[in-house]
Parts: sequence; structure tokens; C-alpha cells
Amino acid sequence: MIKASLIDVQHLVTMMAEFYSESAYTLNLRRATEAFTSLLADERLGHVWLIQVNSKNVGYVVVALCHSMTYGGLSAIVDDFFVQPAFRGTGLGKAAMAEVSSFCAIRGIRAIHVETGRDNASALAVYRRAGFCETDHVHLTMGLADPTHMP
Repeated sequence: MIKASLIDVQHLVTMMAEFYSESAYTLNLRRATEAFTSLLADERLGHVWLIQVNSKNVGYVVVALCHSMTYGGLSAIVDDFFVQPAFRGTGLGKAAMAEVSSFCAIRGIRAIHVETGRDNASALAVYRRAGFCETDHVHLTMGLADPTHMP
């Protein structure tokens, strides 16, 4: 994986559109561009990596940062994670999560969270193999603006 930069924004948005085309979500391209741009402009907000095979971008990982009272410091959220279908099942997802975990641990991040659909068996399998586990906490959201994707 390599760290993404502002020059990668349009490529990231293109891959995000490919990712969301697999679901019932409609992606707001302008909002996605703004989200990647603001995140890549300020590392205090998080990090984005491009997943590569033979120097070709085949996916990406977005990690957002926040302060957690539960864990007593910074925590991270795997906010978006995509590997193109032709490269799934090759260990790229597990390797990407291992690299994210190592990156976070080195920086003193106390926990990594991830969100996925209950019926997304392949994503759940990748996350579980990477060491994520379900907790008894319930994830609730109060949207204060339109999301980047709409069902």
C-alpha cells in the first residue's frame, strides 16, 4: 500500500464509484471529491492508502481518526475499504488491514473500529480474519448533513 495524496483524489473518487456501483447506493461525486480532498489535506483527520498490485491501483482504504473516551486516546475508523473484484480473495484485504493495524499501533492509536452491513459476509470474514470482533455496543448515527451516498 502507498499513502494517497491530493493528486490521487479523482482516481479515488473513480474507485469509490466502482465500489458503490456494487450496492444499491448512489454516490454523490461532488461530495466524495470534497471528502477525499479535505481528508488528504489534513492528516489530523485521518489517512488514505492506495492498494496496489504491480504498481497498479486496485483498491483503497480510508481511516478516519477521533478521540475516544472509552479507549482513553485516539481511535481509528476504517471508514471505506475497497478492493476491485478481480483482486479479491488474494489476501490483499488481510494484508491491508494488517498494515493499517501496524500504522495505527505505531502512532499510539488505541482502537480501530469498522462498520459493515450485517449481511456482507465477505467483508465480515475479512475483518474477522484481521482481528476485528463484534462487541455488545450498538452503532447509531444522527446525520446532520446529506451523506456522500444515498440508498
